[in-house]
Amino acid sequence: MDDLLDKLKDFEVSALTKLESAHTKETLEALKIELLGRKGRLAEFSKSLGQAATESRPRLGAEINRLKALFKAGIEKSEAKLARPQKREYLDFNLPARAFFTGRKHPLLQTVDDIISIFHGMGFKVAHGPDVETEYYTFDALNTPEDHPSRDLTDTFYIKKGVCLRTHTSPVQIRTMESQQPPVRIIAPGRCYRSDAPDASHSPVFYQCEGLYVDEGVTFADMKGTITAFARALFGKAVKVRFRPHFFPFTEPSVEYDFSCVICAGKGCRVCKYNGWLEISGAGMVDPEVFRAVNYDSEKYTGFAWGMGVDRLTMLRYRIEDIRLLYDNDIRFIRQF
Repeated sequence: MDDLLDKLKDFEVSALTKLESAHTKETLEALKIELLGRKGRLAEFSKSLGQAATESRPRLGAEINRLKALFKAGIEKSEAKLARPQKREYLDFNLPARAFFTGRKHPLLQTVDDIISIFHGMGFKVAHGPDVETEYYTFDALNTPEDHPSRDLTDTFYIKKGVCLRTHTSPVQIRTMESQQPPVRIIAPGRCYRSDAPDASHSPVFYQCEGLYVDEGVTFADMKGTITAFARALFGKAVKVRFRPHFFPFTEPSVEYDFSCVICAGKGCRVCKYNGWLEISGAGMVDPEVFRAVNYDSEKYTGFAWGMGVDRLTMLRYRIEDIRLLYDNDIRFIRQF
Protein backbone atom coordinates (compact mmCIF):
# COMPACT_ATOMS: atom_id res chain seq x y z
CA MET A 1 0.00 0.00 0.00
CA ASP A 2 2.76 2.43 0.95
CA ASP A 3 4.48 1.83 -2.40
CA LEU A 4 1.32 2.73 -4.33
CA LEU A 5 0.68 5.83 -2.19
CA ASP A 6 4.20 7.08 -2.90
CA LYS A 7 3.64 6.61 -6.61
CA LEU A 8 0.38 8.59 -6.40
CA LYS A 9 2.15 11.47 -4.60
CA ASP A 10 4.94 11.60 -7.20
CA PHE A 11 2.36 11.47 -9.94
CA GLU A 12 0.42 14.37 -8.38
CA VAL A 13 3.51 16.60 -8.30
CA SER A 14 4.44 15.76 -11.89
CA ALA A 15 0.88 16.28 -13.18
CA LEU A 16 0.43 19.66 -11.47
CA THR A 17 3.75 20.87 -12.91
CA LYS A 18 2.62 19.92 -16.42
CA LEU A 19 -0.73 21.62 -15.81
CA GLU A 20 0.95 24.90 -14.85
CA SER A 21 3.02 24.89 -18.03
CA ALA A 22 0.09 24.16 -20.38
CA HIS A 23 -0.50 27.53 -22.09
CA THR A 24 -2.21 26.42 -25.30
CA LYS A 25 -5.44 24.55 -26.03
CA GLU A 26 -3.54 21.77 -27.81
CA THR A 27 -1.21 21.15 -24.87
CA LEU A 28 -4.10 21.23 -22.41
CA GLU A 29 -6.15 18.72 -24.45
CA ALA A 30 -3.21 16.30 -24.65
CA LEU A 31 -2.69 16.59 -20.89
CA LYS A 32 -6.40 15.95 -20.25
CA ILE A 33 -6.22 12.71 -22.20
CA GLU A 34 -3.00 11.71 -20.44
CA LEU A 35 -4.42 12.24 -16.96
CA LEU A 36 -8.17 11.58 -17.20
CA GLY A 37 -8.59 9.53 -20.39
CA ARG A 38 -9.91 5.95 -20.47
CA LYS A 39 -6.35 4.79 -20.99
CA GLY A 40 -4.80 7.55 -18.91
CA ARG A 41 -2.60 7.39 -15.84
CA LEU A 42 -5.44 7.53 -13.30
CA ALA A 43 -7.21 4.69 -15.12
CA GLU A 44 -4.02 2.62 -14.77
CA PHE A 45 -3.88 3.35 -11.04
CA SER A 46 -7.53 2.30 -10.70
CA LYS A 47 -6.78 -1.06 -12.34
CA SER A 48 -3.93 -1.66 -9.91
CA LEU A 49 -6.34 -1.54 -6.97
CA GLY A 50 -7.17 -5.17 -7.59
CA GLN A 51 -3.64 -6.10 -6.59
CA ALA A 52 -3.77 -4.18 -3.32
CA ALA A 53 -4.80 -5.65 0.03
CA THR A 54 -8.52 -5.55 0.76
CA GLU A 55 -8.17 -3.26 3.77
CA SER A 56 -6.07 -0.76 1.77
CA ARG A 57 -8.39 -0.39 -1.21
CA PRO A 58 -10.81 2.22 0.35
CA ARG A 59 -7.95 4.59 1.17
CA LEU A 60 -6.27 4.15 -2.22
CA GLY A 61 -9.62 4.57 -4.02
CA ALA A 62 -10.29 7.80 -2.09
CA GLU A 63 -6.84 9.14 -3.06
CA ILE A 64 -7.40 8.35 -6.74
CA ASN A 65 -10.80 10.08 -6.67
CA ARG A 66 -9.23 13.15 -4.99
CA LEU A 67 -6.61 13.39 -7.73
CA LYS A 68 -9.27 12.95 -10.41
CA ALA A 69 -11.32 15.83 -8.97
CA LEU A 70 -8.16 17.97 -8.54
CA PHE A 71 -6.99 17.48 -12.14
CA LYS A 72 -10.47 17.99 -13.55
CA ALA A 73 -10.89 21.32 -11.71
CA GLY A 74 -7.44 22.47 -12.78
CA ILE A 75 -8.04 21.61 -16.43
CA GLU A 76 -11.45 23.36 -16.44
CA LYS A 77 -9.87 26.48 -14.91
CA SER A 78 -7.16 26.54 -17.54
CA GLU A 79 -9.71 25.98 -20.33
CA ALA A 80 -11.80 28.92 -19.08
CA LYS A 81 -8.72 31.15 -18.96
CA LEU A 82 -7.73 30.23 -22.50
CA ALA A 83 -11.30 30.79 -23.70
CA ARG A 84 -11.31 34.44 -22.52
CA PRO A 85 -10.39 36.94 -25.24
CA GLN A 86 -6.81 38.12 -24.81
CA LYS A 87 -6.07 41.83 -24.71
CA ARG A 88 -3.92 42.93 -27.62
CA GLU A 89 -1.92 46.11 -27.67
CA TYR A 90 -2.62 48.13 -30.75
CA LEU A 91 -0.61 51.10 -31.89
CA ASP A 92 -2.13 53.50 -34.35
CA PHE A 93 0.85 55.16 -35.96
CA ASN A 94 -1.42 57.68 -37.68
CA LEU A 95 -2.35 59.34 -34.38
CA PRO A 96 -0.42 62.50 -33.46
CA ALA A 97 2.31 62.08 -30.84
CA ARG A 98 1.70 63.15 -27.28
CA ALA A 99 3.07 66.58 -26.44
CA PHE A 100 5.75 66.54 -23.77
CA PHE A 101 6.60 69.59 -21.66
CA THR A 102 10.34 70.03 -22.07
CA GLY A 103 10.73 72.96 -19.70
CA ARG A 104 11.46 76.64 -20.18
CA LYS A 105 14.31 78.92 -19.29
CA HIS A 106 13.22 81.47 -16.71
CA PRO A 107 12.54 84.92 -18.27
CA LEU A 108 15.15 86.45 -15.96
CA LEU A 109 17.81 84.07 -17.26
CA GLN A 110 16.66 84.66 -20.83
CA THR A 111 17.33 88.36 -20.29
CA VAL A 112 20.72 87.61 -18.71
CA ASP A 113 21.65 85.53 -21.75
CA ASP A 114 20.62 88.34 -24.10
CA ILE A 115 22.58 90.93 -22.10
CA ILE A 116 25.68 88.73 -22.21
CA SER A 117 25.25 88.18 -25.96
CA ILE A 118 24.93 91.92 -26.66
CA PHE A 119 27.97 92.94 -24.63
CA HIS A 120 29.97 89.97 -25.88
CA GLY A 121 29.51 91.45 -29.34
CA MET A 122 31.09 94.67 -28.02
CA GLY A 123 34.14 92.82 -26.70
CA PHE A 124 33.12 92.43 -23.05
CA LYS A 125 33.85 89.25 -21.09
CA VAL A 126 31.75 87.84 -18.24
CA ALA A 127 33.22 87.94 -14.73
CA HIS A 128 31.84 86.31 -11.59
CA GLY A 129 32.30 86.77 -7.86
CA PRO A 130 30.93 85.42 -4.55
CA ASP A 131 27.47 86.30 -3.27
CA VAL A 132 28.82 86.50 0.27
CA GLU A 133 31.30 89.36 0.32
CA THR A 134 33.41 91.36 2.73
CA GLU A 135 32.66 94.97 3.53
CA TYR A 136 35.97 95.89 1.94
CA TYR A 137 34.94 94.73 -1.56
CA THR A 138 31.32 95.80 -1.16
CA PHE A 139 31.95 99.29 0.21
CA ASP A 140 35.50 100.29 1.22
CA ALA A 141 37.25 99.63 -2.09
CA LEU A 142 34.36 101.38 -3.87
CA ASN A 143 35.00 104.62 -1.98
CA THR A 144 31.86 104.26 0.14
CA PRO A 145 32.34 105.96 3.53
CA GLU A 146 31.51 104.20 6.79
CA ASP A 147 28.57 106.51 7.50
CA HIS A 148 26.95 105.96 4.09
CA PRO A 149 23.25 104.93 4.41
CA SER A 150 23.76 101.90 2.13
CA ARG A 151 25.89 100.30 4.88
CA ASP A 152 23.09 100.41 7.46
CA LEU A 153 21.35 97.27 8.71
CA THR A 154 18.16 98.59 7.12
CA ASP A 155 19.76 98.26 3.67
CA THR A 156 22.32 95.45 3.91
CA PHE A 157 22.15 91.83 5.13
CA TYR A 158 25.16 91.17 7.39
CA ILE A 159 26.38 87.62 8.03
CA LYS A 160 28.80 88.71 10.74
CA LYS A 161 31.02 91.70 11.41
CA GLY A 162 32.74 92.67 8.17
CA VAL A 163 30.87 90.09 6.06
CA CYS A 164 27.60 90.64 4.18
CA LEU A 165 25.52 89.56 1.21
CA ARG A 166 26.59 91.73 -1.71
CA THR A 167 24.22 94.62 -2.41
CA HIS A 168 25.45 94.98 -6.00
CA THR A 169 27.85 93.14 -8.32
CA SER A 170 30.38 95.98 -8.25
CA PRO A 171 32.72 93.94 -5.97
CA VAL A 172 33.43 91.80 -9.03
CA GLN A 173 34.95 94.90 -10.66
CA ILE A 174 37.37 95.34 -7.75
CA ARG A 175 38.37 91.66 -7.74
CA THR A 176 38.93 91.75 -11.49
CA MET A 177 41.08 94.89 -11.39
CA GLU A 178 43.13 93.40 -8.54
CA SER A 179 43.90 90.35 -10.67
CA GLN A 180 44.89 92.05 -13.94
CA GLN A 181 46.21 95.25 -15.44
CA PRO A 182 44.27 97.28 -18.05
CA PRO A 183 42.73 96.97 -20.51
CA VAL A 184 39.71 95.62 -18.61
CA ARG A 185 36.39 95.13 -20.34
CA ILE A 186 33.94 93.04 -18.32
CA ILE A 187 30.30 92.65 -17.32
CA ALA A 188 29.25 90.99 -14.05
CA PRO A 189 25.67 89.62 -14.01
CA GLY A 190 24.43 87.96 -10.85
CA ARG A 191 22.18 87.96 -7.81
CA CYS A 192 22.22 90.75 -5.25
CA TYR A 193 20.57 91.20 -1.87
CA ARG A 194 19.10 94.21 -0.09
CA SER A 195 16.86 94.54 2.93
CA ASP A 196 13.76 95.59 1.01
CA ALA A 197 10.17 94.67 1.83
CA PRO A 198 8.71 92.73 -1.12
CA ASP A 199 6.16 94.63 -3.20
CA ALA A 200 5.32 95.08 -6.88
CA SER A 201 8.64 96.78 -7.63
CA HIS A 202 11.01 95.61 -4.86
CA SER A 203 12.47 92.26 -3.86
CA PRO A 204 15.13 91.38 -1.25
CA VAL A 205 16.76 89.18 -3.90
CA PHE A 206 17.23 90.53 -7.42
CA TYR A 207 19.49 90.30 -10.45
CA GLN A 208 21.88 93.03 -11.50
CA CYS A 209 24.50 93.42 -14.21
CA GLU A 210 27.50 95.67 -13.68
CA GLY A 211 29.88 96.72 -16.43
CA LEU A 212 33.42 98.08 -16.44
CA TYR A 213 35.76 99.36 -19.14
CA VAL A 214 39.24 100.62 -18.24
CA ASP A 215 42.00 101.57 -20.67
CA GLU A 216 44.00 104.53 -21.85
CA GLY A 217 41.91 107.34 -23.32
CA VAL A 218 38.46 106.05 -22.29
CA THR A 219 35.98 108.94 -22.25
CA PHE A 220 32.50 109.84 -21.04
CA ALA A 221 31.38 109.74 -24.67
CA ASP A 222 32.46 106.08 -24.86
CA MET A 223 30.20 105.32 -21.91
CA LYS A 224 27.21 107.07 -23.50
CA GLY A 225 27.78 105.27 -26.78
CA THR A 226 28.05 101.85 -25.09
CA ILE A 227 24.83 102.23 -23.10
CA THR A 228 22.94 103.64 -26.08
CA ALA A 229 24.10 100.78 -28.33
CA PHE A 230 22.98 98.26 -25.69
CA ALA A 231 19.54 99.89 -25.34
CA ARG A 232 18.92 99.75 -29.09
CA ALA A 233 20.12 96.15 -29.32
CA LEU A 234 17.76 95.04 -26.54
CA PHE A 235 14.67 97.17 -27.25
CA GLY A 236 15.02 98.23 -30.88
CA LYS A 237 16.51 101.11 -32.81
CA ALA A 238 13.66 103.48 -31.90
CA VAL A 239 14.52 103.58 -28.19
CA LYS A 240 16.13 106.77 -26.89
CA VAL A 241 18.52 107.23 -23.96
CA ARG A 242 18.98 110.26 -21.73
CA PHE A 243 21.54 110.94 -19.00
CA ARG A 244 20.92 112.99 -15.84
CA PRO A 245 23.53 114.24 -13.35
CA HIS A 246 23.71 112.21 -10.15
CA PHE A 247 26.14 111.15 -7.42
CA PHE A 248 27.70 107.75 -6.65
CA PRO A 249 30.71 107.28 -4.34
CA PHE A 250 32.60 105.16 -6.86
CA THR A 251 32.16 107.27 -10.03
CA GLU A 252 32.89 110.90 -10.87
CA PRO A 253 31.20 112.40 -12.78
CA SER A 254 28.11 110.25 -12.22
CA VAL A 255 24.79 110.01 -14.06
CA GLU A 256 21.50 108.19 -13.97
CA TYR A 257 20.25 107.05 -17.35
CA ASP A 258 16.72 106.50 -18.65
CA PHE A 259 15.27 104.71 -21.67
CA SER A 260 12.30 106.07 -23.55
CA CYS A 261 9.25 104.05 -22.52
CA VAL A 262 9.12 100.83 -24.53
CA ILE A 263 5.44 100.40 -23.67
CA CYS A 264 4.11 103.62 -25.17
CA ALA A 265 7.12 104.56 -27.37
CA GLY A 266 7.69 107.68 -25.27
CA LYS A 267 4.17 109.06 -25.65
CA GLY A 268 3.28 108.69 -21.95
CA CYS A 269 1.45 105.88 -20.16
CA ARG A 270 0.76 104.51 -16.68
CA VAL A 271 4.01 102.50 -16.66
CA CYS A 272 6.22 105.55 -17.27
CA LYS A 273 3.95 107.78 -15.15
CA TYR A 274 3.01 109.67 -18.29
CA ASN A 275 6.43 111.30 -18.78
CA GLY A 276 7.65 109.01 -21.56
CA TRP A 277 10.83 107.86 -19.76
CA LEU A 278 11.81 104.82 -17.67
CA GLU A 279 14.62 105.06 -15.12
CA ILE A 280 17.08 102.21 -15.63
CA SER A 281 20.15 102.69 -13.39
CA GLY A 282 23.37 104.63 -12.80
CA ALA A 283 26.74 105.03 -14.48
CA GLY A 284 29.82 107.23 -14.51
CA MET A 285 33.57 107.54 -14.89
CA VAL A 286 35.50 105.44 -12.37
CA ASP A 287 36.59 107.59 -9.42
CA PRO A 288 40.40 107.89 -9.03
CA GLU A 289 39.99 106.66 -5.42
CA VAL A 290 38.74 103.33 -6.74
CA PHE A 291 41.80 103.09 -9.03
CA ARG A 292 44.01 103.86 -6.04
CA ALA A 293 42.48 100.89 -4.12
CA VAL A 294 43.53 98.49 -6.91
CA ASN A 295 46.89 100.13 -7.63
CA TYR A 296 45.92 101.53 -11.05
CA ASP A 297 47.61 104.69 -12.26
CA SER A 298 44.73 107.19 -12.52
CA GLU A 299 46.97 109.57 -14.48
CA LYS A 300 47.42 106.95 -17.19
CA TYR A 301 44.11 105.07 -17.19
CA THR A 302 40.49 106.13 -17.26
CA GLY A 303 37.35 104.07 -17.34
CA PHE A 304 33.64 103.97 -16.90
CA ALA A 305 31.28 101.71 -14.99
CA TRP A 306 27.55 101.23 -15.09
CA GLY A 307 24.87 99.05 -13.61
CA MET A 308 21.43 97.87 -14.61
CA GLY A 309 18.62 95.97 -12.92
CA VAL A 310 17.98 92.77 -14.88
CA ASP A 311 14.62 92.34 -13.16
CA ARG A 312 13.45 95.75 -14.39
CA LEU A 313 14.65 95.07 -17.93
CA THR A 314 12.83 91.71 -17.89
CA MET A 315 9.62 93.34 -16.69
CA LEU A 316 9.83 95.90 -19.50
CA ARG A 317 10.56 93.32 -22.18
CA TYR A 318 7.68 91.04 -21.24
CA ARG A 319 5.20 93.63 -19.90
CA ILE A 320 5.31 92.20 -16.36
CA GLU A 321 3.80 94.53 -13.77
CA ASP A 322 4.79 92.78 -10.52
CA ILE A 323 8.38 91.73 -9.75
CA ARG A 324 7.15 89.06 -7.35
CA LEU A 325 5.95 87.00 -10.31
CA LEU A 326 9.61 86.46 -11.22
CA TYR A 327 10.29 84.74 -7.88
CA ASP A 328 7.04 82.91 -7.05
CA ASN A 329 8.01 79.80 -9.09
CA ASP A 330 4.49 79.53 -10.48
CA ILE A 331 4.75 77.08 -13.39
CA ARG A 332 1.74 78.68 -15.07
CA PHE A 333 3.68 81.93 -15.28
CA ILE A 334 6.96 80.34 -16.42
CA ARG A 335 5.26 78.42 -19.25
CA GLN A 336 4.36 81.70 -20.95
CA PHE A 337 7.97 82.38 -21.92
